[in-house]
Amino acid sequence: MGDLDLAGWTRLAEGLKPRTELYLDGGFEPAAAGATFESVNPATEGVLAEVADGGEADVERAVASARRAFDAGAWSRRAPEERKAVMVRLAELMRAHAEELALLDSLDMGKLVAEAFALDVPGAAAVIQFYGEAIDKVYDEVAPTGPGDLALVRREPMGVVGAVVPWNFPLDLATWKLGPALAAGNSVVLKPAEQSPLSALRLAELASEAGLPDGVLNVVTGGPAAGRALGLHCDVDCLLFTGSSEVGGLFLQYAGRSNLKHVSLECGGKSPNLVFDDVADLDAAAEAACLGIFFNQGQVCSANSRLLVQEGIADELVERIVARARAIRPGNPLDPESTMGAIVSGEQLERVMEMVDRGRAEAELVTGGGQVRVDGRGFFVEPTVFSGAAAEATINREEIFGPVLSVTRFRDEAEAVALANDSRYGLAASLWTSNLDRAARVAPRLEVGTVSVNTVDALSPQTPFGGRRMTGSGRDLSLHALDNVSFLKTTWIRYAAEP
Repeated sequence: MGDLDLAGWTRLAEGLKPRTELYLDGGFEPAAAGATFESVNPATEGVLAEVADGGEADVERAVASARRAFDAGAWSRRAPEERKAVMVRLAELMRAHAEELALLDSLDMGKLVAEAFALDVPGAAAVIQFYGEAIDKVYDEVAPTGPGDLALVRREPMGVVGAVVPWNFPLDLATWKLGPALAAGNSVVLKPAEQSPLSALRLAELASEAGLPDGVLNVVTGGPAAGRALGLHCDVDCLLFTGSSEVGGLFLQYAGRSNLKHVSLECGGKSPNLVFDDVADLDAAAEAACLGIFFNQGQVCSANSRLLVQEGIADELVERIVARARAIRPGNPLDPESTMGAIVSGEQLERVMEMVDRGRAEAELVTGGGQVRVDGRGFFVEPTVFSGAAAEATINREEIFGPVLSVTRFRDEAEAVALANDSRYGLAASLWTSNLDRAARVAPRLEVGTVSVNTVDALSPQTPFGGRRMTGSGRDLSLHALDNVSFLKTTWIRYAAEP
């Protein structure tokens, strides 16, 4: 069905019946207080569904369910090959329901359904399969000791893992947390963002269909009250979070005020994209620069929102970027001809437009800068490019989370590195050069978690993703993510070395 046109996607959307209640102990239930909130389609401003608004009492129910399941051992003590089979089956079910999952995310948060179908759903399924396949391939250790002693070092599940994920990649980022947590044998309470809760509920239902025991995965939809309750709960052993740095800081506080639970944070970013004058292909650099900031409407934590370009090629590169930006067409996310979707909410739209207004006072507006309506509705923004903002300008400092690029010129390598590192964040960076010496010299000097050379925002399930400073701590993806959701236990055995 990947070749569906607008009419095809619209027909499927009209037949969609999303789940709207909490998923607790293997079934759907309303919030304890009966409260709901509206899930709004940002492309039409219409209400998609009334979704259960979970609160403290619901988090209590979810954590109790997760703890019972963990203690019962139907998952936590299940044979590795059996847990692997369930997770691989879940990945297969996700692929079988790819159109439905893509539609849920597109309708819920405004992303292009064609991109969700081609990238998000396959990527999410690949993450689940990666961790499923890893279950029977991650070995424990035997520490070196002298005769008469045997020291075993085993990786054990934390217990109950709380996972709080954002709205920009609802399905993808849910699997980034669920994959390692389930692979390690934990039970999970997942709280999706209130702006995009629908795919998480369907994912939980598919997990049960794949054979995940009741209570191992619970989903509490709701707002900050549910997140706060999860962070403060003393029977939650570990908290995984992706979102803003400000909210990430709150979860560290919640841990300190409760049980000192382990907290892994992947927060904001203000990623630089460095283009040197020895770049081999200026067109490729321009294309990638647009992808790095305009993909998903710029609503990407690692978006390459700061373009640092060497003076000699700056005008030519900006010209090529502007030509591509002007060709991008915000439109109906269900239309495969659209090349940009909607901003997730009216509140986020206001934030983006406020930052655009600040940019007008701080730099030259090269293109874009306007709000767009599609058929008189929706939260759309033109691809926007500013040039000449000072390093301390707001648009170079603050994470905008919208399709807004700031271009800064640099003279030499030292200035480029200094500008790139002049940020409170440290998530990702890109580097364009045909000089291997320069790439090998500059990449280690960029204070970020991932450096993409002659590409942008490179990642895969095999490589760790995360950063430093205000971006947070811990790593998603790769086998290293298992460190977030398991602890090392030493068992020291003294035995008679001689008969």
